[in-house]
Amino acid sequence: MSVIANRPYGTKDVLPAEVNKWQTVERCAAETAEYFGFREIRFPTFENTTLFKRSVGDTTDVVQKEMYSVTAKSRDNGKDPEEFTLRPEGTAGAARAAIENGLLNEALPQKVYYMISCFRHEKPQAGRLREFHQFGAEMYGSKDASADAEVIALARSLLDSLGLENVELFINSIGCPKCRAEYHKALKEYFGKHKDELCHTCLDRLERNPMRILDCKSPICQGIAKDAPVILDFLCEECSAHFEKLKTLLNDMGIKFSVDPKIVRGLDYYTKTVFEFITNDIGAQGTVCGGGRYDGLIEQLGGNPLPALGFAMGLERIIMTMENAGVEFVPENKCELYIATMGEAAQRKAAVLTNDLRADGFFVETDTMNRGLKPQMKYANKIGAVFTMVLGDNELETGKAKLKNMETGEQTDIALDERFAENFYYNITSLKLKLDS
Repeated sequence: MSVIANRPYGTKDVLPAEVNKWQTVERCAAETAEYFGFREIRFPTFENTTLFKRSVGDTTDVVQKEMYSVTAKSRDNGKDPEEFTLRPEGTAGAARAAIENGLLNEALPQKVYYMISCFRHEKPQAGRLREFHQFGAEMYGSKDASADAEVIALARSLLDSLGLENVELFINSIGCPKCRAEYHKALKEYFGKHKDELCHTCLDRLERNPMRILDCKSPICQGIAKDAPVILDFLCEECSAHFEKLKTLLNDMGIKFSVDPKIVRGLDYYTKTVFEFITNDIGAQGTVCGGGRYDGLIEQLGGNPLPALGFAMGLERIIMTMENAGVEFVPENKCELYIATMGEAAQRKAAVLTNDLRADGFFVETDTMNRGLKPQMKYANKIGAVFTMVLGDNELETGKAKLKNMETGEQTDIALDERFAENFYYNITSLKLKLDS
């Protein structure tokens, strides 16, 4: 039998046997964010294309090469069609939602987090897909370096909670529009000497936004950029003081870091602080988390001027890093009881017991395939049932059944009455206590 359709190139199915890995990360991320006072926000999978062109920047690889955009008929049947884009990142959508829904008019700072799927048309590789998933956190309202330190501390705390010790923090400042103007002049002068060597895309960036050349993926452009001027030599007094305060706070908090003047991040909305958490546990050096400050973004999207900052963490890369580091995930839930049946009357009784136990919070299974007893027991063993119980005519007549501990083989009589759930709870609790001891 041939498969009618295959999954799209650059996407991945997450099967039931792997879902516990995702749930481990997602639950830890949500809990850690909430300890820091962040609340969850949800927003659409697609936005008006202009949102990303305005925020991410039309000289970035994301906008120039990687966005999935579609054109649709105008909602008012006008001549001009509407253009939408599957979100390539979360910051712009979260900011748009915060502005449009008046969130930024409430008490500041506003702190939100999200777990989303994103889409970029790029070459799939280890930990990087065309549909990928991010945990993101955003803070609106504070321009002080203490907010930068708090956001970085959130990311560090989450990575530590997941057991990822071999992840290093690198920070930089890319200044504000004032000091970047002088830096752009220096970059244009430097890269202008290498016009004949730059790729076609970077030739365009040279005039419009020379900092983007520093983020080019071309090995040739990367080699040229190694000796380019660094932004830290051009910081104005305010940006320099902000960066120094951040370093002091991180040192005071015991958060280790290194300064990397080459970090610029790949999106245009960043200002001042930028940072990355990098690991070597996924083969080549890989960024598992990146973020920074974007003080002009809210105004750029039509809101009142308001400082903002945040980060995004790739869940695929986090899970891969955990796997390669040998970190344990929260195990899958195990079936606590499998009720095998012989005959229609036993099947009806099992349906009632199963439903009652599930209502009390137990993970219970029973046969729905009309199998014989032996195949039922094989199935119970395959799914790792902790206890099994067989129901037949004899058990129904006596009102008692044998509860079997599948690990020890020990069997206990259990009454099939109104106290069944209570007695089962006692047995499974006793087993857990024995295993823990």
